[in-house]
Amino acid sequence: MSLYVMKFGGSSVGSAERMQKVAQRIVEKKLAGHQCVIVVSAMGDTTDELIDLSKQITDRPSAREMDMLLTTGEQVSVALLSMSIQQLGHEAVSFTGWQAGMRTDDGHGRARIKDIKPDRIMKALDAGKIVVVAGFQGTSDEGEITTLGRGGSDTTAVALAAAVKADFCEIYTDVDGVYSTDPRIVRCAKKLDEISYDEMLELAHLGAAVLHPRAVEYAKQYQVPLVVRSSFTNNEGTYVKEEAVMENGASVRGIAYDKNVARISILGVEDQPGVLAKFFNALAEHHINVDIIVQSGVLNGKADFSFTVTLEEMDRAVEIVENTRSEVNFDEVTSETNLVKVSIVGAGMVSNPGVAAKMFDVISKQQASIKLVSTSEIKVSCVIEQSYLTEVILALHTAYDLDTNQTVFVGGPKDRR
Repeated sequence: MSLYVMKFGGSSVGSAERMQKVAQRIVEKKLAGHQCVIVVSAMGDTTDELIDLSKQITDRPSAREMDMLLTTGEQVSVALLSMSIQQLGHEAVSFTGWQAGMRTDDGHGRARIKDIKPDRIMKALDAGKIVVVAGFQGTSDEGEITTLGRGGSDTTAVALAAAVKADFCEIYTDVDGVYSTDPRIVRCAKKLDEISYDEMLELAHLGAAVLHPRAVEYAKQYQVPLVVRSSFTNNEGTYVKEEAVMENGASVRGIAYDKNVARISILGVEDQPGVLAKFFNALAEHHINVDIIVQSGVLNGKADFSFTVTLEEMDRAVEIVENTRSEVNFDEVTSETNLVKVSIVGAGMVSNPGVAAKMFDVISKQQASIKLVSTSEIKVSCVIEQSYLTEVILALHTAYDLDTNQTVFVGGPKDRR
């Protein structure tokens, strides 16, 4: 008998009919002789609807009350799913995050898991019950309800799998595994049978929506066997593990993109020691995350440099930079949107020269200009104009021999959490 943690996202339980199909799938796992802990997100667009409802009351709700509001979505899901399992003649019990022993810090809307005390979960499993846990939520040491932020249900599932020493953690979504790129853009994308934690972590950080980076970090740290599968088919999924088998000649395993990108340029900066530190210290003090940074050469004692931030942080970042004029001399600050970061990822890139050169050549043939470049041992990222995204992704996918002869099945809208 194995212990499975199974996570189902919002699209998987988006209606009563889908909820019942998920319940049937869980019961099949139980009948095969396994113990089951289920993690569930809010149904469909419930979270968006709750956010819209709050906006009818106030434009600036407190973070604490938003956590109180948003966690109700998952509570609805776990209760309904437990009822669906019970209707099939099996014992099930639902727990909120705090009932399941999920302890977090006090960061409302972005809490981090501190530890998990799964005593109630283990007691229910020992009694032969299926346990259904609300994802995305926990409680602080002060007893405050918290939410884990974007990707919180994935993180809940992996963290619970580590805590209960599960044999497998299965993440069910609307595609039947991890693909070489977004199958909504490239319908002939290649499904990967397995992928390493490091490759998956890069893809997740770079925009691949199938898994959240924090969930992959947990899986790598605690060596949780992770499987990505479809809620809508019984196809074999993708195994995320420490070491993945390399395909012959496959230097690039996946292509990711991120539209949440803005470029800020600071022009005419005096070339003096410590200047960059002043800018980035100011940004760090205001919790602005900076991604790619590029500095040009020095001309007449002045230099230009650019960096990227998220779209929602762009205006605040520009304001912070402007406020450093009392300490640093520079000519002007500019910003640019309608950009996308396109990235190639593969553990084999480090031993295959020319991978980056091919990427630059493919992008240029699509008449797209490369505005910024960032590299590591297993990835190359280029920032380009967003209007070229589809053509560039398709061309890169073909250039790195990732196309297949099959059309990917996509089951529904992207999961929210």
